[in-house]
Amino acid sequence: MTDSYTPAAERTLRLIELLLARPEGWTPQELLLELDLSRSSLFVLLRTLKSHGYVEQAGKRGRYLPGPRLLAWRAPQSPTAQDMLTAFYQEIEQLALSSKETLALAVPAGSGCLIVAQAESTQQVRSAYTTGQVYTGLAAPSQVLSLQPPDPVAINGYALSVQGDTIELALPICRDGRTPEAALVLSAPSYRWTAESLQTAFLEELRAAAAHLSYRLGALFYTPYQPRPRGSLRKTTALSPDEITAFLRGPWAASLACIRPDGKPHVIPVWHEWDGRDFYVFAWRGSQWAEYVEQNPNVSLTIDEPWVPLRRVVVQGCISSFDASPADLDQLLERMTRRYLGQANPSGFREQLQRAFRIHPDSIRGWSGLPVSRPASAAGDS
Repeated sequence: MTDSYTPAAERTLRLIELLLARPEGWTPQELLLELDLSRSSLFVLLRTLKSHGYVEQAGKRGRYLPGPRLLAWRAPQSPTAQDMLTAFYQEIEQLALSSKETLALAVPAGSGCLIVAQAESTQQVRSAYTTGQVYTGLAAPSQVLSLQPPDPVAINGYALSVQGDTIELALPICRDGRTPEAALVLSAPSYRWTAESLQTAFLEELRAAAAHLSYRLGALFYTPYQPRPRGSLRKTTALSPDEITAFLRGPWAASLACIRPDGKPHVIPVWHEWDGRDFYVFAWRGSQWAEYVEQNPNVSLTIDEPWVPLRRVVVQGCISSFDASPADLDQLLERMTRRYLGQANPSGFREQLQRAFRIHPDSIRGWSGLPVSRPASAAGDS
């Protein structure tokens, strides 16, 4: 049977069977003896599977091995491991930086870090890991995953290290929103970047990606390492309207505060969207607060970030039902899921949606930093 008559699916499945049957890997020559296809077709197929995490290569010209996504088919995986791998590969497909430098997923492993997945840069000169290997010298992910991270890591929410010819930028992924369970790691050659230029180019997008991954794994908030002493605090400064708008575009969940019928406060995390005039929030099925706000529409929203410059926005206003058409609700769901999860998925949440609400603010105030009290002696001198 020639290549032109061999269905692509049949060739792919046969290659997958071979890879799973020999964990130590195959050389291209060995694969050609087993598969009825040309050398060029084989390398096209291998490159495609490698780009999606189903195939790994040991070195530049080494054997072809089953990749993490393929191993997940065979090895008994806990839901924790499997959903994290799935979330990682889905997220990196959305990132603009994914082809510029190598991205990896690291988890704690004894005194080091295990690289469980990666997407290599497509550049000719690049930094890369060996998937499935435990590394003991990776400073940035080790700091991020530490039970007692250095104060700069806990305060800033990321770690940056320069080691030899490699720069690494790592951010925590937190299933519970607070405790790092894995690290999203960007690795790049130091000849191409300085630590400052790498941080400027990639930190914002990586921070959103780490938040997306945490939300997908079940986090209600993304607040790594909190509560924790802040170290040295910056003086509080007010945010301008433009700075407030820019901050509200980030993937940060809000705390909605309302009043229960017994007069006690009720606080719940919610997704939100700000259109420059009103805020929009969702009540998922089973949400009790949707009944509370019908009796007392006075609410507040608090949105803050857990690292310097410690920006936060506090909104006070009146809430009412957002009686939109199904098409408008779908568009709002699409924007929300793209912002918080990194991918538009309105259909996955449509059945969970109980009601949508609009909050018209009476006041919006924003600050960065935290109040720093003056020493008693200084207060007495005034």
